[in-house]
Amino acid sequence: MERPFVFINAAMSADGKISSFHREQVRISGPEDMDRVSLLRAGSDAVMVGVGTVLADDPGLRIKSADHKKMRSDRGQSNQPLRVVVDSRARTPPGSEVLGEGSILAVSEAAPEERLAFLREKCEIVVSGEEKVDLGELLSILKKKGVERLMVEGGATLNWSLIEAGLVDEISVYIGPMIIGGEGAPTLVDGPGFSADYPKLSLISADLLDGGVLLRWRVLR
Repeated sequence: MERPFVFINAAMSADGKISSFHREQVRISGPEDMDRVSLLRAGSDAVMVGVGTVLADDPGLRIKSADHKKMRSDRGQSNQPLRVVVDSRARTPPGSEVLGEGSILAVSEAAPEERLAFLREKCEIVVSGEEKVDLGELLSILKKKGVERLMVEGGATLNWSLIEAGLVDEISVYIGPMIIGGEGAPTLVDGPGFSADYPKLSLISADLLDGGVLLRWRVLR
């Protein structure tokens, strides 16, 4: 199967949480890391999130930096990468910031048609999988649309699904100098968890940033 190069980028607390037990956005990154994230978006053909992130944070996923937009235009690309939401049951609200021109909603065949009727006016709909989005098939579709480099910005369930399916090449994690706590707070990777054959990583780099540390890992096959 041909697919894009896939990397997860996330920020988490020193105790491994990406949000609080309220599952509301917590600002973990500082200005240097936020600029790094913008640069990563500028270098990607598409940015992907799960519906849980959309419902909790309502992210726009757009590049705001004029310099980073210019970098893309100088390469002959559009100002913004494609924005992809993985949403098996089409739960994304039609007024979500992520929707609009240049957005794709990936749904399963189980998505209610009455929901899709409203959402088709806001984005392109891609159907993949019966009950849940078939992520491998979705990545193949994105590849055919010209996506060579895909940035995944969460959340924990989507991260799990991609890693469990063996569809992730690299993981970049900014670890901020704070503690969030809470056994119900989401971690970098949730889901059922592995009981054997744990995915192995190879460290690419470790750098001090914004009072925390940025780790880059290669996922080993």
